[in-house]
Amino acid sequence: MASYKDKKVITIGMVSELTGLTERKIRYYEERKLIHPERTKGGTRRYSFNDVEKLMTIADQMEDGMQTFEIRKRFEKEERSVRNKMLRGQINAQFNMRK
Repeated sequence: MASYKDKKVITIGMVSELTGLTERKIRYYEERKLIHPERTKGGTRRYSFNDVEKLMTIADQMEDGMQTFEIRKRFEKEERSVRNKMLRGQINAQFNMRK
């Protein structure tokens, strides 16, 4: 079962209020493939609490002078690392291996 933090239920207006980012800036981060909201049938963007946290991280990194492509590469690297750790854990569990 998915965590409540993963459920995409927050509107862009609420995300803007929570983060202090403008809706325009949030859409820009989506265009740059840093954030991936879901869309309702009517086209409304929906975000999760994890997305809100990610947007805060993006804003902090942008403020520190990072470019969007650098941030995207960093996120991609982190996601690969997490996937690799999960895969190793599954293999270890399957074959009763210990570190």
